[in-house]
Amino acid sequence: MAVTSMSTSSILNFNKYNVVSAVSFVPPVFGPVAGYAAGGDTGSLVATVDKFLFTTDARSTLATGLSVARKNLAGFASAENGYAAGGYTGSFVATVDKFLFTTDARSTLATGLSTGRQQLAGFASAENGYAAGGYNGSLVATVDKFLFTTDARSTLATGLSAARRTLAGFASAENGYVAGGDTGSNVATVDKFLFTTDARSTLATGLSVARRAVAGFASAENGYVAGGDTGSAVATVDKFLFTTDARSTLATGLSAARQQMAGFASRENGYVAGGDSGSNVATVDKFLFTTDARSTLATGLSAARKDLAGFAG
Repeated sequence: MAVTSMSTSSILNFNKYNVVSAVSFVPPVFGPVAGYAAGGDTGSLVATVDKFLFTTDARSTLATGLSVARKNLAGFASAENGYAAGGYTGSFVATVDKFLFTTDARSTLATGLSTGRQQLAGFASAENGYAAGGYNGSLVATVDKFLFTTDARSTLATGLSAARRTLAGFASAENGYVAGGDTGSNVATVDKFLFTTDARSTLATGLSVARRAVAGFASAENGYVAGGDTGSAVATVDKFLFTTDARSTLATGLSAARQQMAGFASRENGYVAGGDSGSNVATVDKFLFTTDARSTLATGLSAARKDLAGFAG
């Protein structure tokens, strides 16, 4: 999932009042500079956090990874920090790790999730991060909210429209979305949360097919839900236009059908990392937002793994 550090209106206002001249003015660059793929399962749990520099897609691995090896966690990000929330270490955890983008230094929030859980989804507004749904011995509809200025946690009075796990999150500037998952059976549901009030609605048209173990990412104009499990792994990538929430499906999906992967995005491209295609993979697919053309990075994850989380900053 990617977080846009300034809204379109903010960029327009900046340009309106800060133009030096048509010749000399160079617009500033806003948006994330690197994507992160955190934790997961290689056959054993890992604390690994891989980092992809968007200008070159070069991969490095953070010297300090997660505070504890775990899988089935969620990622979200502010303009300054990335967060890895919840997961499974052999038991359900409420841990929320925080990575400062300027140095990649890790801290752990004093107050984590409202309850330890795995298989949840993350998304964010400019001001708040959200951790939605999951499993803690039973399915939950809980949506926790973290205020970025203080990391204080609250819990939405209205959670998901149905308790579910193995779902995906993504966001526009105005709304957060939680897509697909498992309520005891696979669902095509896409819930939508208005950031100004946290009011929830549910899209009339959900995913093109009910599925779980999906990944989410977004551009400024569209949200994407990639891969997943319909009873078998799929390569499907659904696309939602934020202005109308109309859904289309990309002619070219993932490079291979897979589930249990992570998503993140730059301003120009969306990425789908890792997962399970019958065995764990290190594959990172990349989608160019202007055309939705797909390529695959020459260098993927540092190790093939599934059940990981993505964020960008």
